[in-house]
Amino acid sequence: MAVYLDNAATTKPADAVISAVTDCLRCHYGNPSSLHRMGLEAETLLNHARKAIAVSIGAQPQELIFTSGATEASNLALRGAAAVYGRRKRHIVTSAVEHSSVQSTMSALEEQGFTVTRILPGADGTFHAEDFVRAVTEDTCLISMMRVENETGTILPVGDVFRLVKRKFPQITTHCDAVQAFMKIPVHADDLHADMISMSAHKIHGPKGTGALYLRKKTRLSPLMTGGKQENGIRPGTEAVPLIAGFGAAAELMQPTIQERLETVTKLQNALISMLSETEGITLNRSPQASPYIVNFSVRGIRSETMLHFLEEKQIYVSSGSACHKGAKSGVLAAYGVPDDLADSTLRVSFDAANTVDELQLLTDALREGQRKLIHK
Repeated sequence: MAVYLDNAATTKPADAVISAVTDCLRCHYGNPSSLHRMGLEAETLLNHARKAIAVSIGAQPQELIFTSGATEASNLALRGAAAVYGRRKRHIVTSAVEHSSVQSTMSALEEQGFTVTRILPGADGTFHAEDFVRAVTEDTCLISMMRVENETGTILPVGDVFRLVKRKFPQITTHCDAVQAFMKIPVHADDLHADMISMSAHKIHGPKGTGALYLRKKTRLSPLMTGGKQENGIRPGTEAVPLIAGFGAAAELMQPTIQERLETVTKLQNALISMLSETEGITLNRSPQASPYIVNFSVRGIRSETMLHFLEEKQIYVSSGSACHKGAKSGVLAAYGVPDDLADSTLRVSFDAANTVDELQLLTDALREGQRKLIHK
């Protein structure tokens, strides 16, 4: 039996999600913009999913824009807001550990003449709200922070930062990449003081190829594309109704069990940390303030890819970091001060509530076997 411990990369689609997608493909394949009955049926499914996802973050359905995924959602948020609010103010604040969809977009905005300040974590691996607030100036138009960092699980103080920034500069637009937090820890638009929030379906047992951007009422964006009037004219193109129906089904399935799953995963995290701490040659790369869904560690003396494939031969699946980098260095661990030799030996385990302690014991046993067999190769 496979031991799947790479849930931060993607999750197994839930049965209810598969049913929602296939039922829509078979029976409700009309275009939601069509005025006939089949179009209206598709529109009803679209609206049902929009409401389910919006309600889960304390938003209104009309504040949700469907996209092809969180990468598009973050690009739409950052590029769209910069186009509107950056005409006179050209400064942006973000963290140094953002997902590549945000980091690369920030680099692109720098090429357009924006100045970007990237905040590093403190010596203890945590982020401090005052560092972000101090970086904000009268020229700042936008601030973007992820809620849960996807390689180490570090939780960033988004709500505190955005609240303090809004108090001093209410005109600044705030964006949060909530992909690794959504449906895992509570995510509420008002609690985060976020004008925009990026979300993804396939991280919560939904289908790949769909995501959403929460866009607070009265927050303006310049669309990335031109075309029809779908999604309030902000994201033109016929909506992927089957995928969105699956997204909605995943949200309805996951929302009621956030706290229950959090407790289960915390026990799994504690069990794995205990096992790893008893294993010589393993270093935990962990912030004191971290999501229990992600555990990052280094197996000293063995390159990540080598150990990853050793585990794969035993049908144990983990990651060497962010799936978006395909094994290449992302620079995130360097921002935390992790030495290169440990960064080259890093593995990421990411949980689902369906994982078990027995699976973690299999992982630990395989790591120890790998150390014996690979350490001198």
